[in-house]
Amino acid sequence: MPRTQGGESVLSRAVRIIEAFGPGDTALTVTEISRRSGLHIATASRLVEELSGFGWLQRDEDRKVRIGVRMWELASRASPTLSLREAAMPVMEDLHSIVGQHIQLGVMEGDEVLFVERLTAPGAVINYTRVAGRLPLHASSSGLLLLAHAPAAQQERIIARPLEVFTNQTIRTPQQLRSALAEVRRQGFAFLAGHLHPAAAGAAVPVRDPLGKVVAALAVIVPNDANARSRIAVLQAASAAVTRSMEYPAPPPK
Repeated sequence: MPRTQGGESVLSRAVRIIEAFGPGDTALTVTEISRRSGLHIATASRLVEELSGFGWLQRDEDRKVRIGVRMWELASRASPTLSLREAAMPVMEDLHSIVGQHIQLGVMEGDEVLFVERLTAPGAVINYTRVAGRLPLHASSSGLLLLAHAPAAQQERIIARPLEVFTNQTIRTPQQLRSALAEVRRQGFAFLAGHLHPAAAGAAVPVRDPLGKVVAALAVIVPNDANARSRIAVLQAASAAVTRSMEYPAPPPK
């Protein structure tokens, strides 16, 4: 692997270019990429041009830089969540037609929840998530559900850290988090009202693989009102349907 004078490989610098794009970034200038990646602007500009030549990035007419179609194609093809998303999407669409609010599918990625699918509707309650977006495990219903089924060492690591606070309802102490995780395991779902935004409530249930391991959280985000908990039953039914789809995948097309 060719290396720069500073000893860093060209590949490492290219990765820093790609990772300059955050979940909410559709386009960045080369100056922004340079600042976020910590690379000199001339180096960033050269690497952007090379990556654009391979289709990993692309330049707009205004010279802003976007993730390229080729990169999206390869990432989608190789995604370990592909079969999960394929099993979940038909069920999520049915659930969405019933609930009429946000429906989302999250997986554990490091010490955060990563959202791999999401359906929404005009006029739905405020929701901070998006596809490929992340949230802290303790503050979202999906994250809390996944953390409750995570290895004990990971749970202890999260419990020992300072917990980011979003509202007056957000879990903020180790005692609160331990109690919340125990409650999730006892009742089989996570329900957080007003933890990320006062107007929104989230409910999440587990999706399991054929061996019974929790591999994802299926969640709804609804208005934080007296009816918020009423969606849990239909959410559980939907989750069971996704789990069955993963156990008995559809036959390949003839």
